[in-house]
Order: sequence, then C-alpha cells, then structure tokens
Amino acid sequence: MRILISNDDGYFAPGIEALAAALAQVGEVTVVAPERDRSGASNSLTLDRPLSLRRGANGFYHVNGTPTDCVHLAVTGMLDTLPDMVVSGINHGANMGDDTIYSGTVAAATEGYLLGVPSMAVSLVSKNPQDFTAAAQVAAELAARFKRQPMRQPVLLNVNVPEGARGDLKGIKVTRLGRRHKAEPVIKSLSPRNETIYWIGPAGEAQDAGEGTDFNAVAEGFVSVTPLQIDLTHTGQMPSITAWLA
Repeated sequence: MRILISNDDGYFAPGIEALAAALAQVGEVTVVAPERDRSGASNSLTLDRPLSLRRGANGFYHVNGTPTDCVHLAVTGMLDTLPDMVVSGINHGANMGDDTIYSGTVAAATEGYLLGVPSMAVSLVSKNPQDFTAAAQVAAELAARFKRQPMRQPVLLNVNVPEGARGDLKGIKVTRLGRRHKAEPVIKSLSPRNETIYWIGPAGEAQDAGEGTDFNAVAEGFVSVTPLQIDLTHTGQMPSITAWLA
C-alpha cells in the first residue's frame, strides 16, 4: 500500500512525524508537506509562481506552497504511480464543523480526493497538542482497515481524535459536521511602527453540537469520522432561483 502524507503545519511539525511513523507500519510512505505553517490556507493553489520541491534532513519532501500544492504536485508530477491513499495531518487542533472550509489539513485530503485517491484528514482535538500517539494509532487503524477492505469509490474522511491515550477513547462514531457561531471580531492593534494592524479573531463556539455531530462525538470521548463531499450546489434553492429569474 502506497500512502502519500501531507499537512498544513509544515514538514517539521511533530504531528506529521507521528503520522508518518505510524503509517509506515501499514504501507510505503511518502511525505510531501509545506515548507512552513500554512494553517487556514484552505484549497488554494499557487498559480503566480513556480514551485520548488526539496528534501529535508528528516527525509520528508517540502514545497514552497500550500497543502493543496503539495498533494497536487506529488500526485500529478512527482510520484511514478498513483498512491493508494492520501492522509493529511496530524493537525495541531480540531477541524470540526465550519473549520473544514478554511482548513489546510482538510484541503490537502480534498485535493487527493479530487484527483481520484481515497483520502483522510486527521486532527487532534486539543488547544495545546503535545502527544500525537493516539491520533496516529487511529490513523494507522483506519488505513489498515482500508487496506483490508478498499472502498469501491474514492472517499474523503474528516477524522477528529480527542486528546488522551488510545485506550481511553470510547470508540469511533460516523458523524455529520456541526456548526459554529460566527467568528469573534478581529483584534485591532498597533505595529512597532505605530501602524494599525489586525489579527483574525478566534473561531466561535459550537452552535450546532447535538447528537450525531462531530462536536458531540468528540465531547463524549469518541473519534469522529465524517464523510465529506465537494458538491456545493444548494439544490433546495434551485426552484426559487429559477422562479426569481423567470
């Protein structure tokens, strides 16, 4: 089994090191990740300049671009054969609900999915992540299951693992995305040159976090696995828009 690994925290991040070590027990691993932290990059591609691919001292390849760039470059130009799976992570923090829209971790997995490869994004739900062991074990277990039981069509899974030891996890739940309140306001400040600058505010608290959501599963100590899709069409509004345009 050939596994392509990427992330959005950078090729030097402890989360990707733990993930690569765990998945190496399942198959042949190649790591292609951003050269620096690209959290929040979403599904952006770099189109205004060429990209470079280099190999770091840890053996991981790094690209001067986004998570999407990394997977696109690897699948369509670097690798001789299509990987059997793309795994992105382990993200330093949750990617639940609305987070998935902005997440570079989810974006890397999404690019694999769009290129026809079964893909998975893995995140550790912690405000100060330190130990990625349990999340790495969960990722390896899911990859091993896929190896034994391949899906008939590409899937895109968003996996969030609660903080703690693997033995403390209550199990795995298949969930839907919850929703957050709107983000907190931007934080206004002054630069050393006395210029007004703004920091993006923190994400809002969970609003839709009831039974069946990723928020609820993680809060109860379960691993959340959410199958995602890319079709953004609001089919429910098609009749009303058609009438509006008539």
